[in-house]
Amino acid sequence: MQLFYAPEITIPRYTLPEEESKHCLRVLRMELGDELHLTDGRGTMYRCKVVDANAKRCTVEVVERIDNYEPLPYRLTMAVAPTKNIDRFEWFLEKATEVGITEIYPIECDHSERRQIKLDREQKVITAAVKQSLKAYHPTLHPLTDLRTLLTMEFDGEKYIAHCNDTLGEREYLGKLIKKGGNVLILIGPEGDFSPEEITFALRNGFKPISLGKQRLRTETAAVIATVITATVNSL
Repeated sequence: MQLFYAPEITIPRYTLPEEESKHCLRVLRMELGDELHLTDGRGTMYRCKVVDANAKRCTVEVVERIDNYEPLPYRLTMAVAPTKNIDRFEWFLEKATEVGITEIYPIECDHSERRQIKLDREQKVITAAVKQSLKAYHPTLHPLTDLRTLLTMEFDGEKYIAHCNDTLGEREYLGKLIKKGGNVLILIGPEGDFSPEEITFALRNGFKPISLGKQRLRTETAAVIATVITATVNSL
């Protein structure tokens, strides 16, 4: 299956953007009548065939529409502090999309080493992972958000904060807390961890302290591990 992302797809025919047209015809070497798939990123998958093999404006015709294609059996929102080396944060975006995630909040914390991101660039990383992993749902990437703002936002589900501060009480392993089919929000801090004030404020706002294991993990590794734990529990 060759999958293309088309959030503004039109029916019954749709013309791919020039970059996607070139990829379709010159890289994948598709020809008239060949089949490919499009997704709007909102859960609908379209089986299509090439009806105009123009490398600048390849047009396809929808043959079949599949609604609610392989939805996640859970909802996972990850709030993660972008790393100083943006490649590591983008690695998390890619892997989390492949594993299964609903929303992503880049967060700005007291100890953050990066306080700005390029949303357009990060969206492209997610979109590429959506196409590579053949998903019909495109995760939502929010703008960089102040942690304290996020902590006071309404959220209808379970809320967890992963931290390494042993002086602020015990933390339970995430895998023991996750419930199948749930709506989950998980916070992952910067390399310097959340500040004691941030952790305390999170706990006061209904977040439960969690551990991801005995090892001390990098930010992006912790974020991927939390994503995998959530997916694994829901696959059992």
